[in-house]
Amino acid sequence: MNDSPGRALDPHHARPPVHDLPALLEALRETAAERDRAGGHAAREKQWIADAGLLTLAVPREFGGQGARWHDIYETIRAIASVDSALAHLLGFQCLQVVSVDVWGNDAQRSRYLGGTIENHWWWGNAVNPLDTRLVATATTEGGYRLDGAKGFCSGTRGSQMMTFSAHDAVAGKPVFGVVPTTRAGITVHEDWDPIGQRQTDSGSVSFDNVRVEPHEVLQRSDVPRATLRTLVSQLVLTNLFVGIAQGALDEARRYVLQYGRPWIASGVARAADDPYQLQRFGEMRLKTIAAQALADRAADALDDAWQQGFELAAQQRAQVALATSEAKVFAHRAALDVSEALFDACGARATGAPLALDRFWRNARVHTLHDPLDYRVRDIGRYALEGTLPDVSLYT
Repeated sequence: MNDSPGRALDPHHARPPVHDLPALLEALRETAAERDRAGGHAAREKQWIADAGLLTLAVPREFGGQGARWHDIYETIRAIASVDSALAHLLGFQCLQVVSVDVWGNDAQRSRYLGGTIENHWWWGNAVNPLDTRLVATATTEGGYRLDGAKGFCSGTRGSQMMTFSAHDAVAGKPVFGVVPTTRAGITVHEDWDPIGQRQTDSGSVSFDNVRVEPHEVLQRSDVPRATLRTLVSQLVLTNLFVGIAQGALDEARRYVLQYGRPWIASGVARAADDPYQLQRFGEMRLKTIAAQALADRAADALDDAWQQGFELAAQQRAQVALATSEAKVFAHRAALDVSEALFDACGARATGAPLALDRFWRNARVHTLHDPLDYRVRDIGRYALEGTLPDVSLYT
């Protein structure tokens, strides 16, 4: 039976009018508020992202991809997040699944799946969460598995052609990782993602009913430092979403105040832009935003340096990247929440009008900043500041 996902197609939408990043950003911004209210699946906008050539950013050049530096990849994700953090999340997780194959796959798997991403323009979905053990893997005599159960928070699965997964092998007492076509028999992608923010990340649950996994589809997760960089790739995706949200909130606040702002009656000025308290507020918003961006860039550069070491990467250097990632994520987390709330202090009561959906920046930030506790990152940073102890490898560091 051939269940190859083939080429990603978009039969329901005309060819999109955007083919470069600036045009893509403008197109996404124009529809962001409306799509935030609607939720659901942004098939047209995902096609725009594909047509802008962004699906292959993280695919190594040897397989026909762009092999971009992480600094540049995160800069692109951040730019999209400034206008639409849900679709930036989808692009970030596309890169994350490509990396999963790159660092956990053997040569044949890398050729098959990374080359297939180039040839077929695959979107990748994610069903990897080792803490969620509801999905059970039963070994077969052929060296593959059968999957039964469910996974939640499966970002990007709706509309994808391929997905990565993690499951629990109860007999062997270990997690199993692999790759399967999203359309394989027994896989059901549920449209049950309805949060207060990040409403178009296609992050519903996925159920598996006697789904076969062939031996060549099983990935081997390793504990060597290079393989564990996948975790840091993931955490810096979220970090740059936060930075982009802060940038977007600041940009929207600036536009609104310059176009619609009114000075307060006691200000003694004719324009809202000359109000000293507005200037103070915008100055604070900018300081938080550019500081978050600087820390995110610093962490991305550290990741790039580590990535270039390949399998020669030392545990010490990997731990230093983890520290830089936590430092960036903590600050970006706070900046996204603070700036997206300060937007309303800057813009005033009329900016709460529902059609504007300016609250989407705060809602998007609030949903994503709950993905792992900030306190444990600050604890790790404190340990390093006090005793020079670098973070241990974990699912989040």
